[in-house]
Amino acid sequence: MQTINQTNFNFPKQKSVYKGKVREVYNIDNTILVMIATDRLSAFDIVMPRQIPFKGQILNQIAAKMMNLTKDIVPNWIVNIPDPSVAVGHFCEPFKVEMVIRGYLSGHAWREYKEGKRTICGVAMPEGMKENDKFPEPLITPSTKAVDGDHDEDISREEILAQGIVAEADYIMLENYTSALFKRGTEIAAKRGLILVDTKYEFGKSKTGEIILIDEIHTPDSSRYFYTDGYQERQDKGEKQKQLSKEFVREWLIENGFQGLKGQQIPEMTDAKIQEISERYIELFENITGETFVKEDTTNILQRIENNVNGFLNKN
Repeated sequence: MQTINQTNFNFPKQKSVYKGKVREVYNIDNTILVMIATDRLSAFDIVMPRQIPFKGQILNQIAAKMMNLTKDIVPNWIVNIPDPSVAVGHFCEPFKVEMVIRGYLSGHAWREYKEGKRTICGVAMPEGMKENDKFPEPLITPSTKAVDGDHDEDISREEILAQGIVAEADYIMLENYTSALFKRGTEIAAKRGLILVDTKYEFGKSKTGEIILIDEIHTPDSSRYFYTDGYQERQDKGEKQKQLSKEFVREWLIENGFQGLKGQQIPEMTDAKIQEISERYIELFENITGETFVKEDTTNILQRIENNVNGFLNKN
């Protein structure tokens, strides 16, 4: 079974390629972006040494579905999905912040909270909360976009405006879009028997100056989900929540002594572990979308992608 690790395509009118931790983005004539969702796995801002079969297809197809379900709230960058692992969309200039929004005290927020901190990104967190408790209102906790392998960093609204990272008028719109998207995501999740715990959104500006939603949304890599059934009972008993996200990967890494810190060794990812992670991602897809996952033929996966993308570009 082949996976997508690195790509080295040369599409017509290609100007540049950006290679992120998981996605590779080809700039076509400063007009169109071809975003390839690889099967690379990233945790604690570190790319793991082995890829996860079908992960790119899963994330790309969830994101495409969720973009379609939210396009009435904010325009998004997607023009076409020419391949199960590829999205093609409008070229834009990304804002240099990720808009993180949290409905529950989980993950990074909980790690900060249990160290005694009661603010995150300049936003206050109530006293007396337990891990995975619901916040009275969702908190927007932005982070800076990591560059070249650096870690994303928490940043406050005040710092973003003071440093001129985003103009105030634009930032107010980003906050409004973030809240509206999270509300819609929460409603979509509820219909699937899920709780959207936290997520992140990324935005850019089109050539006409319009703010548009970019990257992926409401996927298990960008979001955390709990199962609604039994949530309160588990909270009352102080038990771990049953969740749908890649947090299970982070937890496995932490249990094996890795949190992305200097000098730490990534634990061995056996064939059995890779298979388990792939199956969990398929479970995530089916629970989040309510659809059966169909595995695409991966025999010549890079040739398939190249043919499908060229087919689209040659028609447009």
